[in-house]
Amino acid sequence: MAVTGERARSSLWTPQYRAVSVGMALLVTLVAFENLGVNTAMPRLVVELHGENLYSWPFTVFLVTSLIANVLAGRLCDTRGPAFGLYTGVGLFLVGLVVAGTAGSMWMLLAGRALQGLGGGTQSIAVYVMIAYVYPERSQPAAFGLLSAAWVVPSLVGPFAAGLVTEQASWRWVFLGLVPLAALGAALLLPAVRRLPEQVPAGPGKRGLVIAAVTSAAGISALTWAAEHPSLGSLVIGVAGVVLLLPSLIRLLPNGTLSARPGLPVTVLTRGLLMGAYTAIEVYVTLMLTAVHGYTPLAAGIPLTFGALAWSAGAVVPARKVDVPRIVFVRWGLGFVAAGAAGMVVVASTWGWGWFAFVAWTVASIGMGLGYSSLSVITMRLSETHEQGANAASLQVSERVFSALFVGVGGVLLALLGSAQHPTAAMVVLDIAMAGVALLGVVLVRPTRMAAPMTHPS
Repeated sequence: MAVTGERARSSLWTPQYRAVSVGMALLVTLVAFENLGVNTAMPRLVVELHGENLYSWPFTVFLVTSLIANVLAGRLCDTRGPAFGLYTGVGLFLVGLVVAGTAGSMWMLLAGRALQGLGGGTQSIAVYVMIAYVYPERSQPAAFGLLSAAWVVPSLVGPFAAGLVTEQASWRWVFLGLVPLAALGAALLLPAVRRLPEQVPAGPGKRGLVIAAVTSAAGISALTWAAEHPSLGSLVIGVAGVVLLLPSLIRLLPNGTLSARPGLPVTVLTRGLLMGAYTAIEVYVTLMLTAVHGYTPLAAGIPLTFGALAWSAGAVVPARKVDVPRIVFVRWGLGFVAAGAAGMVVVASTWGWGWFAFVAWTVASIGMGLGYSSLSVITMRLSETHEQGANAASLQVSERVFSALFVGVGGVLLALLGSAQHPTAAMVVLDIAMAGVALLGVVLVRPTRMAAPMTHPS
């Protein structure tokens, strides 16, 4: 009876936590609809806006602006609490939807994606901080699992709806159709925000984080552009990108992250490797199916539905097995992502099978469900209360940087080894490389390199 009572008190749906849980799920659902819809609509979108040579840039711009927002929101949440960040993020995201949906050129679309990145990056940090100090420690795995579960409905109808809308109406409604949902989500979140406790005053924090965030975003953009447009002038731009990026990352991430120092640094690095490898393949799934196997946009989006459902299903396991060390789920997650990435080689090849994307992407997505939320729990448990925003920002900066870099690698490979119409050679190399990245994570994440607080107290 005592155990049952403890579980009831720590449930996400008790009166004490219900409003926060509902509001948090609504926010994530909104972002999920947009994410899945854009992936599905992108092949048709770039053709209509004559942006085939910028195929990876709507994703890259979203990632680099999210990186800037992560850093700003981390400090904001440590000083003012998550409420301001939540509403600022939703507002920016809503404006970005309108700009992208009415875009008359590829450059206007990129501006809309930039606003969406700023909004999404801000609200994601606010949600992390909200989980960390609203829910008791035993409930936090379930809370992070709820973020994955919020993808279920969008994954069921998002790619299908986006593909149908793209074919029968216009890709513009993939963005504009979410505007009313964004407004509704903001309105419904108000009761949840009012229930948030007062923020604990933050310490002084690191100096120069905003400048480091901007320069790192500029560095990623410069590297991506230089690699996709090889020339002597681009070489200079690429070198400048490296000069900007490396010092900025050292400032933005915990000391020792790039050298995989045990504890929080290797946790943050692993999150980047995990999410980077997954994202780099995800943004090209529909391209492989449409260009290599002749799928329609509607059919090409269906594997993304399977993947989102598989991610949500995978996240249920660590949410329920609260007494199992989180490192177990992280290692298995990385292994599954590596296996899924290797399987996508079959999809990318002209001799392969398009239907195998359903299998490979399901495997990779189960791995994300196992590992992603577990790394979130680890990070929050390794953080003091006044550092939760900053460390959550570091976690997402890592995933944004590695995702942007690896997506850019895909763009570079397309430019060097093929094109958006003939992507096979480029995608085979990318899939093999990302499988190697995930396996590197397995090597780095060992019990001897991880801090003791990773296990859940009995």
